[in-house]
Amino acid sequence: MAIPSTINRRVELRSELRLISMKIPKEMTTYCPKCNSHTDHQVSIYKKGKDRAMAIGNRRHERDEHGYGGQKFPKLKRTAKTTKKQLLKLTCRTCDTAVYRLGIRLRKLEIA
Repeated sequence: MAIPSTINRRVELRSELRLISMKIPKEMTTYCPKCNSHTDHQVSIYKKGKDRAMAIGNRRHERDEHGYGGQKFPKLKRTAKTTKKQLLKLTCRTCDTAVYRLGIRLRKLEIA
C-alpha cells in the first residue's frame, strides 16, 4: 500500500494504518463534465447548510414529541465513529461547475 508524502502523522492501531491528518493542494487538475476536459479546479471542504426549521420533517418530529409518549427516536448517547469522511468540493476555474468528491476517513483535512 503506497502512502502519499503529504501525510503529517500516522498512528498504528490494531495492526491497521490510520491517518490522522492530511494536506491537500488548493488547486488540482481533474476532469470537468461540463467542459468535457481536464481543467484546473479550486479545492474546498464541503460545509453543510443551515437546516430549515419549518421543513415538513422537523414539523412532524416536533408534533410527535409533544404529548404523552415521549421521545420518538432513541437519543444517541455516544457516537461510534471518531472520524468523518471529508467531502471535497472541486470548483472548475473556467465554467464554475462544482464537482463533489468523497474523501477518505480522516480526523483533520488541511488545504495547503
